[in-house]
Amino acid sequence: MATADVPELVAAARQGRPRAVARLISLVEGASPQLREVMAALAPHTGNAHVIGLTGSPGVGKSTSTSALVTAYRRAGKRVGVLAVDPSSPFSGGALLGDRVRMGEHASDPGVYIRSMATRGHLGGLSWAAPQAVRVLDAAGCDVVLVETVGVGQSEVEIASQADTSVVLLAPGMGDGIQAAKAGILEIGDVFVVNKADRDGADATVRELNHMLGLGEARAPGDWRPPVVRSVAARGEGVEDVVEALEKHLAWMEERGVLAERRRKRAGHEVETIAVTALRERIGDLRGDRRLGALAGRVAAGELDPYAAADELVAGVTDAPP
Repeated sequence: MATADVPELVAAARQGRPRAVARLISLVEGASPQLREVMAALAPHTGNAHVIGLTGSPGVGKSTSTSALVTAYRRAGKRVGVLAVDPSSPFSGGALLGDRVRMGEHASDPGVYIRSMATRGHLGGLSWAAPQAVRVLDAAGCDVVLVETVGVGQSEVEIASQADTSVVLLAPGMGDGIQAAKAGILEIGDVFVVNKADRDGADATVRELNHMLGLGEARAPGDWRPPVVRSVAARGEGVEDVVEALEKHLAWMEERGVLAERRRKRAGHEVETIAVTALRERIGDLRGDRRLGALAGRVAAGELDPYAAADELVAGVTDAPP
């Protein structure tokens, strides 16, 4: 890939030009050598978008709900970015990218940017590049960034550390209430949406959710209690109620200082991930190094325990110049 003119790209992205946004996210996904320059240029323009994560089991209607939310936010005059994280092929690393197809109705809207990203084997329902891609969309002037995660069930709780507001989607007749409790999703949801609420069993699902959310809760006065909202996203029903719940949660976070704290934690997690990745790469570079071979030989011979060997290796790596 040719070297990009980063200041020019960032300026174009700030003007809402889709090609510039696409190129910046491609630099992120490709772990470009220019990534540091990109992030440095974007940093002053971030922190304005409301980042909303949507998660839930396969078949609950995440893509349909995301599309309906895009419509509602656009009607309110807001610019919207969508990151739809798809499962990767374990063979090619490519993704099905079906979400992009299902949201085709917004493709020609200049106020909407949709990007499908492959997980590339990353657990937790998110692509490893998602946090930096969110930064690109935030800096590009999106008022709302919707992050739709892979429908893989119990590993999706990672979205809670990547979003300002986490939305958990469920559907009647799928055993989602019990599954949600098993997955720990009840702890990470800020707003719960029972989609396909025109189906039999919707009332029971809402009752069960409210009951489970009430079990063992010890909330102080003024603490956020996650609402349970009904919707039929395919017909656009209940979507305004979902948006209202999201706006209320945002206002509550701003009033209580929760939003700033969540973003600090998110930034800390991002910094930690980058640091660990850099260390892992430097350790990987030592696989053919005499130090690693010598340490491995001593461990195999019983002269050194693996923890002491690891400590010595880490000391050698961290003392080395970056």
